[in-house]
Amino acid sequence: MTVTIYGIKNCDTMKKARTWLDTKGIAYSFHDYKAEGIDEKSLKRFVDALGWETVLNRAGTTFRALPDEDKQDLDAKKAIALMLAQPSMIKRPMLDRDGALTAGFKPDIYETLF
Repeated sequence: MTVTIYGIKNCDTMKKARTWLDTKGIAYSFHDYKAEGIDEKSLKRFVDALGWETVLNRAGTTFRALPDEDKQDLDAKKAIALMLAQPSMIKRPMLDRDGALTAGFKPDIYETLF
């Protein structure tokens, strides 16, 4: 099984997810949005699989700091453009297990996945 976890290195939730994977001995590759960015094709795959409402992290400081006009009238196209411009707005972590995607980290959900 190929496992890739997408996120930001210093995010607390990312640290918890990576620690969980390490503790379970699950091999994975880490894609750091800050260092590597995200390409439009990958982001659209996330949105197609999970919905832009799930992929866009509205609770994060990056989204909350946006001007009100950027937050209004959101749709998939606008959300993708915002996330491409500022990948910190993508829900973390995004877990890709052989193409099957999971957004966020909850230990009990990860237990069912592996």
